[in-house]
Amino acid sequence: MCQFVQRVVDKLNIGLSGDRVSLVQYSREPQVHFYLNTHATKQEVLNSIENLQHQGGSPLNTGRALDYTKKNIFIASSGSRLLDGVPQILVLVTGGRSQDDVRAPAAALKQDQIVPLSIGNQNADVIQLQAISYTPGHALTVPQFDDLQTIEQKLLSYVKRVPRQPKRLPPTTTESVKRDVAFLIDGSDDSKIGFEAIRSFIQRVVESLNVEENLDRVAVVQYSRDPTANFYLSSYSTKKETMSSTPAYAFSVPDFTSINSIAQRVASVLISGDEIPEQFPTPEGQALDAGRNIVFLIDGSDDASDRFTAIREFVASLAETFDVGQEKDQIAVVQFSNTAATSFNLSTYSSSSEVADAVRNLKPKGGRPQYIGQALQFVKDNIFTPRVGSQQMDTVSQNLVLVAGGRSRDSPHGPANALKSMGVAIFAIGSRLTDPIEMEAISSQTDYAMAVYDFHDLNNVRQSLLTKLMGVRQKGDTKVDAEGDRKRRDVVFLLDGSDGTKNGFPAMKEFVQRMVEKLEVAENRDRISVVQYSRDPEAHFYLNTYTTKEEVLDSVRGLRHKGGRPLYTGAALQYVRDNVFTASSGSRRLEAVPQILVLLSGGRSFDSVEAAASSLKELGVLTFGIGSRGSDSRELQRISYDPNYALSVSDFSELPNVQEQLLASVQAVSIPITPTTPTVTAEYVAPRKDVVFLLDGSDGTRNSFPAMRDFVQRVVEQFNIEPNRDRVSVVQYSRDAEVHFYLNSYTTKEDVLDRVRGLRHKGGRPLYTGAALQYVRDNVFTASSGSRRLEGVPQVLILLNGGRSFDSVDAAASSLKELGVLTFGIGSRGSDSRELQKISYDPNYALSVSDFSELPNVQEQLLASVQAVAMPITPTTPTLTADDAIPRKDVVFLLDGSDGTRNIFPAMREFVQRVVEQFNIEANRDRVSVVQYSRDAEVNFYLNTYSTKGEILNTVRGLRHRGGRPLKTGAALQYVRDSVFTASAGSRKQEGVPQILILLSGGRSSDNIDAPASALKESGILIFGIGTRNSSREVLRIANDPTYAQSINEFSDLPSVQQQFISSLNNALEEVKPTTPTVAAEGRRQRRDVVFLLDGSDGTRNGFPAMKEFVQRMVEKLEVAENRDRVSVVQYSRDPEAHFYLNTYTTKEEVLDSVRGLRHKGGRPLYTGAALQYVRDNVFTASSGSRRLEAVPQILVLLSGGRSFDSVEAAASSLKELGVLTFGIGSRGSDSRELQRISYDPNYALSVSDFSELPNVQEQLLASVQAVSIPITPTTPTVTGMCMAELYDTLSEYVAPRKDVVFLLDGSDGTRNSFPAMRDFVQRVVEQFNIEPNRDRVSVVQYSRDAEVHFYLNSYTTKEDVLDRVRGLRHKGGRPLYTGAALQYVRDNVFTASSGSRRLEGVPQVLILLNGGRSFDSVDAAASSLKELGVLTFGIGSRGSDSRELQRISYDPNYALSVSDFSELPNVQEQLLASVQAVAMPITPTTPTLTGMCMAELYES
Repeated sequence: MCQFVQRVVDKLNIGLSGDRVSLVQYSREPQVHFYLNTHATKQEVLNSIENLQHQGGSPLNTGRALDYTKKNIFIASSGSRLLDGVPQILVLVTGGRSQDDVRAPAAALKQDQIVPLSIGNQNADVIQLQAISYTPGHALTVPQFDDLQTIEQKLLSYVKRVPRQPKRLPPTTTESVKRDVAFLIDGSDDSKIGFEAIRSFIQRVVESLNVEENLDRVAVVQYSRDPTANFYLSSYSTKKETMSSTPAYAFSVPDFTSINSIAQRVASVLISGDEIPEQFPTPEGQALDAGRNIVFLIDGSDDASDRFTAIREFVASLAETFDVGQEKDQIAVVQFSNTAATSFNLSTYSSSSEVADAVRNLKPKGGRPQYIGQALQFVKDNIFTPRVGSQQMDTVSQNLVLVAGGRSRDSPHGPANALKSMGVAIFAIGSRLTDPIEMEAISSQTDYAMAVYDFHDLNNVRQSLLTKLMGVRQKGDTKVDAEGDRKRRDVVFLLDGSDGTKNGFPAMKEFVQRMVEKLEVAENRDRISVVQYSRDPEAHFYLNTYTTKEEVLDSVRGLRHKGGRPLYTGAALQYVRDNVFTASSGSRRLEAVPQILVLLSGGRSFDSVEAAASSLKELGVLTFGIGSRGSDSRELQRISYDPNYALSVSDFSELPNVQEQLLASVQAVSIPITPTTPTVTAEYVAPRKDVVFLLDGSDGTRNSFPAMRDFVQRVVEQFNIEPNRDRVSVVQYSRDAEVHFYLNSYTTKEDVLDRVRGLRHKGGRPLYTGAALQYVRDNVFTASSGSRRLEGVPQVLILLNGGRSFDSVDAAASSLKELGVLTFGIGSRGSDSRELQKISYDPNYALSVSDFSELPNVQEQLLASVQAVAMPITPTTPTLTADDAIPRKDVVFLLDGSDGTRNIFPAMREFVQRVVEQFNIEANRDRVSVVQYSRDAEVNFYLNTYSTKGEILNTVRGLRHRGGRPLKTGAALQYVRDSVFTASAGSRKQEGVPQILILLSGGRSSDNIDAPASALKESGILIFGIGTRNSSREVLRIANDPTYAQSINEFSDLPSVQQQFISSLNNALEEVKPTTPTVAAEGRRQRRDVVFLLDGSDGTRNGFPAMKEFVQRMVEKLEVAENRDRVSVVQYSRDPEAHFYLNTYTTKEEVLDSVRGLRHKGGRPLYTGAALQYVRDNVFTASSGSRRLEAVPQILVLLSGGRSFDSVEAAASSLKELGVLTFGIGSRGSDSRELQRISYDPNYALSVSDFSELPNVQEQLLASVQAVSIPITPTTPTVTGMCMAELYDTLSEYVAPRKDVVFLLDGSDGTRNSFPAMRDFVQRVVEQFNIEPNRDRVSVVQYSRDAEVHFYLNSYTTKEDVLDRVRGLRHKGGRPLYTGAALQYVRDNVFTASSGSRRLEGVPQVLILLNGGRSFDSVDAAASSLKELGVLTFGIGSRGSDSRELQRISYDPNYALSVSDFSELPNVQEQLLASVQAVAMPITPTTPTLTGMCMAELYES
């Protein structure tokens, strides 16, 4: 930094009468190293800087340092010459974010006419820098302070451009002038916000006076109800005494903060007695001309609603400054958000007060997001027009003030440029949320863009805006003559920045600078752009980026060599044509302004330049080519507009030798070059095309949608849109597709571009690309929508896709190709490149960018391909002839292409050829498809791809072995069912045509084959299979009939079974009938209850997002509805948690929304057994939405990332007994054997190395789930025996499980701290009960010395009432603990009919004791009494309990459970519930058994 300061100082003219310099260093506090008047020579200043030492300290208080500098440096005593009109400049160099407020000190500096310039490194806050600087454009940044030299020239140019101010006040007065000045200050309660501004104001005025005994005298009086003189005219005789007596306290109103702006004017009146005219000074000394049209375009969106009052007040205060009236100033206000609306027009009001009142009554429009481009277009079309009061467009200055609170969601460049071309001066004010580059691009000049940190700071830019508004000249002041028109040129320099020009690049830069020096750069004169290229091109600035020569030269000086190889000159030329010589980039070609390209090339191009050079000539661009010794002179001549325009130097250092020749040619261009496009001689000779853009509008592309929209605009710019030329349509899609406009909606380019600019992001998920492609085929590429396919016009589809599709794209893509549509796919990093290649007409037509902001990089390549379409693609769809009498069949070959069949694949291929030879391949007879698979399946061609035997055989001969492992036959079978045997893929199943699958498998599948095979058979598909010795048994299971399966040793033996195979096929075809299921059966088949149980322990934190996405994709494939599929999600670690139950949601969207919002649970250890039991008891129940009793299949999908810390055996068996079909999916941390034991069948246990690989098993799992058509039969044995049957008949009313449950809680002093845990435990257990009058009943008793009933078994009949009462339980307290007495009390007072016990009706009686200590009385008698009564007692104790005592109390010693502390009760909850829920019949009392009586007779008795 010190060296930088030294270099800057060295460029200044240091001296007491020249430039003066001061240096302040700061961190927490500022420290002056020297003042403005400390050193009188440059050397002294440099020496002082040389000896500087780093101050250090923290935090960084930039605001304090700014305030200190204003008060202690920019004052006369420190050498400031502010009153003499000398420019006051502050250069701030900072390396971090300020910890205090910088806005107020910065505003104070600017108010004092001090110009702050700021420089920051990568750690600085750009918003703060812009707030501090005189304008946002005066804030400079460097990556690090070592790079300060790169902005040195720019800083110096800013310093030199600060204008000298007029002298503030004469320093002396004549003896004869005497004044008595009294200040009368409002000191009432209404003005008590702050006195600093008033005191400062008085001080400034007094400084301008000559206060002495016989000259000027000053008095100050404050008043409210009564006036008080602070001092009189005779009190003080010196200026110093007067200023020190200014009151230390004061009162002010908000307007007083700007009182200093009139200090000079007041002082002038006092000194000279002459009133300064009512006008605001500008740096050029201009006054405000009357007669302006000013339109305020203000942000009224939801995002700015909380700051709208500040915006409104800012506009109102500005309006009060102008002289509003007919033939004077006129003001309009427009609000914008996602649309624009006029608040009032230019001619609505005729006075400033009316405008201000109207503004202050405005309410925010609302809406989002902000479309600034659309709003600017609205203003252009609706405000700046004579019909709404815009007066004298040609003579009165037209001004637009934009106040925006956020970044535009559309491109503002085109509308902004259109306004500028009309002569409208645009000022843009943004906040910290806006894009400063965007604001500068919108503004007419760079310094017309202003920024505030927040809209409450708008007053900080008020004076700056007024100064600029008043400095805008009237349009009528200058007449543009013919000479002015002649000198308008658009000049683009295209520089070779490849590795080969590294040494010559400085000479190229200097050449460009010298050329620019000779041109007349201005908004309406010459415009300049510079592009550098090597492998790819990069625009340094466009034709509309800069409007002054100095700005262009500054940017050229800062150019750095790009580097890279190889050299693609052709692509660079095309880039310049499509991206620089366009209206949006500032080209005025359509205004007949000459277009000039100057190419400096140092080598031969690695790509063809022909097409791009011709394209530029057709556009009318005058190209000059300059090459060095490494260039190809013939190539340069072909590029140049005329071979004579190709110049050559031996080295770029010799460029000055050709400069004059080039300049003469450029300056001689007075009219635009006539394009070389040939004359059209016939109506359809000119190339025509129908182009459809299909845009991914899903949630994943929200941020990048503006880039996609801009890309469409740029591409459309290159088309010739007329009724009989090019046509365009745009479709956006996510879950479904939406047409923005059809091919016949618009017939002009401007209409299309206007509509594209207004596009909004659609949003939604998931992404269904396949459905969107099919939609475009069926609804857009049709004659009614404007397609001219039947006229032979090329049909082009351009897909912009940001993610993998959730549905299959194969069928739709093939269907488009058959139609003759040329599809180009462009994807980002989130897309599936293979999927894009399958979609594209040719794999080479699939392009990729890392982000959609890089779309310009592929634009040239895409356009070149699209423009090359001169003749339509011949559709491959055959003409159909209806002849249903002819035998027909659809045959799909499914070939094992895994690594294990590499050597024998030729034999498989020959077998397919020989079988196809036997078919009658015609349009309406046999159709053939071939699919190859290993880990996943790949279609070689579909049933409707080819219509002749020759085409099929040629393709089969060219088949290549796919390779890959492992072999997943199940997934391949499912894929064929879902993606090949479909109408869009050519299947004629709905027409009754037999569907045949021929499987050739050489190995055992690593996934389950049964469910997919069953699904195919249910769909009416005949499966034939040929297996080797490794796969024959599996093939036998897959085939429809054992006779349909053939077995050979290896595939080289295929010829030996060929004839037998064909005979079986023909015989089967004679009998086969499609098995199309009825709607009713289909409806029943697709009802499923699916529960996802997710491992949410600490070990799955990183894999949880992948688990969530997996669940989403699975749910997408289900048909979620009240009477179709139902879904529940449970997450577990130490304990389980249900996120939602089977009956919580009834729509797929609700389920997906909930899944997206899942958060990882965390916790350890992993109790999978308890979680399985929880799901069985709490989710697969009627109250939670399970339809098991309605015979709906029950499915559980477990995703587990580790080995369980508890046993899974009992819970897994319990689920199987219930008939639940469990699938287990584990990662590398799981125990594969444990998963197999949990799963309904060992084959249902799947494994991935990491959860990110879940998509690899999704199809296999889905196939299994979708194949479940009837519920799994529970493995519980059937109860036989006449007596039990009679019992069920007698008790038919009570078949539903019922129980009476009493909780007996230890409420003694020893359980005070753990009572909340006991209460929570009771709640959780009760949650699992079905509390209704004829189902479960609950009672709670608490005890210590004595027992107390909180409520009886018949007190409440609903679960909610019970839970409410339990939540309100309070600890009883007391000692000692009498457990025996409490047990006896429960037996005698609760397990009785009067208290609600249904023991005599055979309802099970359950007692759950929670005990925290040893009893002080005997428990034996009471425990035996309960057992005799048939009460099933469970005892749960903590570390203070006596375990033997608990076992004696419990009905069975195994029913005694133990925890170290009651906070661990959840650990035994599942075990307890399993035992309680298992009570299906009443416990037989231990009273003597009755003999000779059936149980049924006993109940009858």
